[in-house]
Amino acid sequence: MTKAYGGSGVGRRSVLRGSLAAAGAAALPPLAGATPAQALPARSLSAPAQLLSGRPSADWGVQAGDVTASSGLVWVRSDRPARMVVETSATESFRNVRRWTGPVVGPGTDFTGRTALRGLPAGERVHYRVVLADPDDPRRTSRPVYGSFRTASTRREDVRFLWSGDLAGQGWGINPDRGGYRIFEHMRRLDPDFFLCSGDNIYADNPIAATVALPGGGTWRNITTEEKSKVAETLAEFRGAFRYNLLDTNLRRFNAQVPTVVQWDDHEVHNNWYPGQLLDDARYTEKRADVLSARSLKAFSEYFPLSTLTPDADGRVYRVLRHGPLLDVFVLDMRTYRNANSPNRRPDDAQGILGERQLRWLKRELSRSRAVWKVIASDMPLGLVVTDGPVNFEAVAQGDPGAPLGRELQIAELLRHVKHHRITGTVWLTADVHYTSAQHYAPERAAFKDFAPFWEFVSGPLNAGGFPAVKLDGTFGPEQPFVKAPATANVPPGQDSQFFGEVAIDGDSGELTVRLRSETGGVLFTKVLQPGRVGQ
Repeated sequence: MTKAYGGSGVGRRSVLRGSLAAAGAAALPPLAGATPAQALPARSLSAPAQLLSGRPSADWGVQAGDVTASSGLVWVRSDRPARMVVETSATESFRNVRRWTGPVVGPGTDFTGRTALRGLPAGERVHYRVVLADPDDPRRTSRPVYGSFRTASTRREDVRFLWSGDLAGQGWGINPDRGGYRIFEHMRRLDPDFFLCSGDNIYADNPIAATVALPGGGTWRNITTEEKSKVAETLAEFRGAFRYNLLDTNLRRFNAQVPTVVQWDDHEVHNNWYPGQLLDDARYTEKRADVLSARSLKAFSEYFPLSTLTPDADGRVYRVLRHGPLLDVFVLDMRTYRNANSPNRRPDDAQGILGERQLRWLKRELSRSRAVWKVIASDMPLGLVVTDGPVNFEAVAQGDPGAPLGRELQIAELLRHVKHHRITGTVWLTADVHYTSAQHYAPERAAFKDFAPFWEFVSGPLNAGGFPAVKLDGTFGPEQPFVKAPATANVPPGQDSQFFGEVAIDGDSGELTVRLRSETGGVLFTKVLQPGRVGQ
């Protein structure tokens, strides 16, 4: 059954009548570089400040995540200890509501909270609003913050989602002169079912300065904060780095409308980090990557609605999201379980880039999947040669076009499993390299031939420096029919250097269409894939 996106979008957008004030209403300290249009709106947009004096407030908006056919997870941040209460309704008027009592948020989670919504109707728009109540006086409540999302359908209906990655990188932060993170507004207007963020949600190792000299002259201005003025080392600094992005009006509006499927990568901690690494970086007093990554992961778990990571408890980023009969999304973690970056030419490598346990999980879940399309959300590309210094390599490939070596061995094992178990409909999506491209992998062009052909699509960055294209590795036989990348390194946003991708699955035919888009939404490349067809 086909879903009319144009019709559903009207209701979802109109719920923002409250979110312009509520998704980011605040009376925060002044921000360096902020203009009135870009700074968080004042409380006076919806109520006199004196009426809310002493009441909690949700200045940072709302988010929804890990949405399935019957459930979702709603996030909020308070300015003080408060009880999180969520109300849901089938209509914007909230005439008939269902109430969900969430946790009391406090300093242990940086005043963030998440509430799981279960038993939701499949394939329906869910309108929600979050209220924060004073735990000592429940009558003292915040102004409600509004959002909405559509649950996955249990029937064959259209599915459409976007993906990209890399936000606030290379010192390019929220620039009030260009309206902040404009790409999120262009993505919001496409009204997707969800957004897949492929990692590098923050650049913990990239401080944000008030101004940056532009290549060729001129000045880029940033909104700045104390936490983002240096590299993140403490838990407070990591929390501040995640919070920084929520100063952007476009992102808060986007979050209130579009659920997110989030994964993480190196810049959540430090460029090209791996477990056990000792940093060689004079900016850091804490050199142990394991200590820094643990702090970042805690902040990450606090600032995103992610069901497999619970603050102050064990959990994992890798998971599978079931989105009806047409789509399963397999979210990988190529950062936490990898071995050390190296020349990547070992003849045996069990740990690889995924670790043994995650690889077993992925093979098992792919075999169990009955979805028409199995999207593998990878935080790093497969056949693009991403280096780490003069002799080491950061991703899977190492530039040797011969038989699989090093981390390639694990990918070869996975691809062999997909072929021998006749798993159809696998598509790889990634970001990381700061440009956009499409790669088709085929055994007839490859040194390793025991796999079925497949596609990999790359997009990004969201708001970071654009970089030239890297080389292809011939081990899995990639061919690149499309690539768009800057000719020079670290091209700032706004110079045809920011990208996102779109995946649309037709509910009737099952046909999957990938569109690679520019920052403003212009279509750069389109590929249509047919369900069940091998070698396309």
